[in-house]
Amino acid sequence: MALDQILVIITGLSLASWVAWYFWFSEKKAVKIQTSEGGIQEAVIKVKGGYTPDVLIFQAGKPIRLNFIREENASCTEEVVFSDLNKRATLTPFKTIPVELKIDKPGEYGFQCGMGMIKGKLIIEG
Repeated sequence: MALDQILVIITGLSLASWVAWYFWFSEKKAVKIQTSEGGIQEAVIKVKGGYTPDVLIFQAGKPIRLNFIREENASCTEEVVFSDLNKRATLTPFKTIPVELKIDKPGEYGFQCGMGMIKGKLIIEG
């Protein structure tokens, strides 16, 4: 095997390792949401190739409003599904779609696109 072939293989393996780490093993930063004067915990989630932010922390028992802003036309992000809460919403492109929740039980609740490819998480603290 020639030196240039060895370098191409090493570079390819390095890039593949970095992609795997970035998408599956890197720690995601959680965003703690504060309660507004009206008593609602409100967050804005940008939808474009993923959810930003994708991990949010809320207090149990207080109303939650998630404002999804879908900044793309990709069919995968047409819908957001909260399977643990039996709730779903259709996300219209380039519009803000509010999703109202009230979660009394502390824990972690996932949400995802309709195809299950893009995921996020709500952490509810007691």
